[in-house]
Amino acid sequence: MELGFIGLGKMGMNMVIRLRRDQHRVVVYDRSNDLIQQAEGHGCVGSTSLADLVSKLSAPRAVWIMVPSGTPTEETVQAVAALLKPGDTIIDGGNTRFHDDVRRAAVLKTQGLHYVDAGTSGGIWGLKVGYCLMVGGEEAAVQRLAPLFKTLAPDNGWAHVGAVGAGHYVKMVHNGIEYSMMQGYAEGFELMSKSEYKLDLGRVADLWMHGSVVRSWLLELAVGALKQDPKLEQLKGYVQDSGEGRWMIADAIEKDVPVPTLTTALFTRFRSRQDQSFAEKMLAALRNAFGGHAIRR
Repeated sequence: MELGFIGLGKMGMNMVIRLRRDQHRVVVYDRSNDLIQQAEGHGCVGSTSLADLVSKLSAPRAVWIMVPSGTPTEETVQAVAALLKPGDTIIDGGNTRFHDDVRRAAVLKTQGLHYVDAGTSGGIWGLKVGYCLMVGGEEAAVQRLAPLFKTLAPDNGWAHVGAVGAGHYVKMVHNGIEYSMMQGYAEGFELMSKSEYKLDLGRVADLWMHGSVVRSWLLELAVGALKQDPKLEQLKGYVQDSGEGRWMIADAIEKDVPVPTLTTALFTRFRSRQDQSFAEKMLAALRNAFGGHAIRR
């Protein structure tokens, strides 16, 4: 099958390489000429602009956008849509808020364009093991793209989960669960790191990968991290978030659904970015004021 692909970052490059392995014709574009040349080395067709990319595709065209979420994705969707013709399809594989998918699809429909949202999970390991794809959109548009999804995903690793926006909605919840799982591991390993037993945390993590009810791919990654740096001394405990956790909490509030574990995990990430917490200074000040408890200057 033929596909235009925009965005050759860590995931995008691996995705086009995987597509080429199944002999799909992939026309690529990125702002970096070096990345375009690298993709050409894997058999992709390079392009010099969005217009050039579209000109090298046959109708009905399909263009996959894999750029940072927010404004970069929004601007790219609009720019590509202006170049396409009725019957063509735009696929957003980034981390977009599902409300934006619904809005975009409605606008593009007036132009005769199809819109498919593909929540994509797999990170930098997707080239080797495949990407889990959660796909939203109209049935006919999704099924036309099925050969691409089949190549990118492992066996049983992609599904049409619903109408436009459903793919990114399911991916949002997926990432919220991911936050919570990682927080659980993080707290458990911190407790063990302070145990009087002087535990080999890498060995414990590896042990849990064999028959334990808490075994998972995340735990497998923890094994690798702890083997390289047993006390994680080379890392700073600064944790960013990609936005989906915030969106999931907002959706939960709207639906009156309690998500305390996810909320705590997200707020812990906020705390990790503070060198000095004003809230904790206030706690120290209040304890000193009412009880004369010692404070540190």
